[in-house]
Amino acid sequence: MKTVLVTGAAGFIGARTAELLLEQGFQVVGIDNLNDYYDVRLKEHRLELLKRSKAFTFVHGDIEEAGLLERIFGGHRFDAVLNLAARAGVRYSMENPHVYMTTNALGTLNLLEAMRRREVKKMVLASTSSLYAGQKMPFREDLPVNTPISPYAASKKAAEVMAYTYHYLYGLDISVVRYFTVYGPAGRPDMSVFRFIKWIEQGKPLELFGDGSQSRDFTYIDDIASGTVLAMKELGYEIINLGGNSPKTVSQMIGVIETLLGKKALIKQAAFHKADMKETWADIGKAGKLLGWSPGVGFEEGLKRTVDWYRQNRDWAGQIKD
Repeated sequence: MKTVLVTGAAGFIGARTAELLLEQGFQVVGIDNLNDYYDVRLKEHRLELLKRSKAFTFVHGDIEEAGLLERIFGGHRFDAVLNLAARAGVRYSMENPHVYMTTNALGTLNLLEAMRRREVKKMVLASTSSLYAGQKMPFREDLPVNTPISPYAASKKAAEVMAYTYHYLYGLDISVVRYFTVYGPAGRPDMSVFRFIKWIEQGKPLELFGDGSQSRDFTYIDDIASGTVLAMKELGYEIINLGGNSPKTVSQMIGVIETLLGKKALIKQAAFHKADMKETWADIGKAGKLLGWSPGVGFEEGLKRTVDWYRQNRDWAGQIKD
């Protein structure tokens, strides 16, 4: 039975990916520092589901701690590392840029070093569509992403290029998956989908940055998890977009949520943020060719599942801090 290390295992993407691995018969070791960037209750909710499996082992720790990683790698023989731990959030990265570099860049370097020493060959590295700022759409993986407009994007670029260095020097097989606006049940509460559902359901004013015409290539969490697992195949070094390939405006998203909840949004408009991108759109041809992957959950269906989850968990999810 193959054993996989999943970093950020209590995170939105990490938890769903770990769950999918367990469903497919893998042994999973998950590590997460359970930081309080957002309400820890949400992370504990995800972990509770994972801990039901005897094939899941949880380590409460941080990938910034090289000594801890050395002990973890010494106690297991990993077939692959899925590095899904990250400090996320464009705006918060401007307030605390140092922690983004230490987690996203240094943490990745620590993992690469542990893999090199223990002769673990495969890593799937989570990256971001935020790197494509200023590029022509739809975004292709061969575009020169040399103009990051947030410390978050810059830190993910640093992780990508360090991963390439370890591929070149030591033969590590690394798939970099660039995610496009992931949403779904138990999602991050700082993301618009979670916030808008909560605010509309509670009748609170919805804070909208810009006029709502900005668009995102929303991608449902199950599709992201399946693409991440498929990226564990031997590829050398490849960068692969995982996106919905069907951008929707923020106004469209609000409209669908209003319909699902049967309530109108109270909108409080704010200025568009300088570090935000106006629009994103993934070219996913490479994911189809290399991984046989394409998104399977449509936008309306994905939002319905997300609203259903919120309603089922309203008692505590409605109390999650914005």
